[in-house]
Amino acid sequence: MARRTLPPLNALRAFEAFGRHGRMTLAADELCVTHGAVSRQIRQLEEHLGVALTEGPRTRLRMTEAGLKLAQALSPAFDQIEAATPRSAEAGPRPLVVSCLPTFAMKWLIPRLPRFQAAHPDIPVRVAESNGPFDFREDQIDLAIRIRRTGEPDYPDSAADPFMRHYHGPVVAPELAAGLADFDRVCAAPRLLTRTYAQSWSDWIRDIGAEALPVAASEQEFDHYFYMLEAAAAGLGVAIGPWAFVQRDLASGRLVAPLGFAPGQTWIVALTPRRGASERALLFRDWLRAEGASTPVPPEAACHPRPGR
Repeated sequence: MARRTLPPLNALRAFEAFGRHGRMTLAADELCVTHGAVSRQIRQLEEHLGVALTEGPRTRLRMTEAGLKLAQALSPAFDQIEAATPRSAEAGPRPLVVSCLPTFAMKWLIPRLPRFQAAHPDIPVRVAESNGPFDFREDQIDLAIRIRRTGEPDYPDSAADPFMRHYHGPVVAPELAAGLADFDRVCAAPRLLTRTYAQSWSDWIRDIGAEALPVAASEQEFDHYFYMLEAAAAGLGVAIGPWAFVQRDLASGRLVAPLGFAPGQTWIVALTPRRGASERALLFRDWLRAEGASTPVPPEAACHPRPGR
């Protein structure tokens, strides 16, 4: 068999964690290492490949196009390794498994998990990233988090608890925002899309009351929401970002929202088995309700400009 020519695996692992979180500090927290260690691993990977994977100032580091392409391949590969890894009987209690939208997990859920773990140290939590259908029994999950449109039928065999309203709006890198001061310019800019939610722009147009979506200078599609948002932070164009996904990046200055946010016709819901839900799952559902209630709505939503009105 031919010998594999792979880059250093520790460096790949560090870069994959940075790609998912978008911040060195969060990647370091996940890997239980220092911020400097993650930075050195990524620099080592860039030197090994001879390609720049990141760019920008150290306080607002973002991925290059080459970095985005590599990150899109690494995350599913590491997911497969994790799923195939056997678990020993001595590994401790079975974790509470939460099936969650990948970007929502990274941008909203995981940063809040320490509060749940501090209150319930005896309940380990494992986040299983998924956008698709699920089966509680076959997939061995305790609770699922999905986005549900108002009026849609219930998920089979699931009890749905909406815990946070969906708001969305255009987001862009600060250096591009100065030239995008109105609706027409935002819509004419290079447009970023995600395969997992291809109708994001048309849904936003509907929710702000505009008649039609103007033609963009260009369009670029990414496989996952978080890659699209990283592309927006890298200055590749404008993306429609849900408030829950971009709140932290707006606060840090990595992204800006030139037109604010509008309330959507969807809710983020917690799904538990209709019969036989575990006490731990119901406890986590109640915690999600409390966290959702404490998440502020975007201040722009109440006075969002509506073109043509």
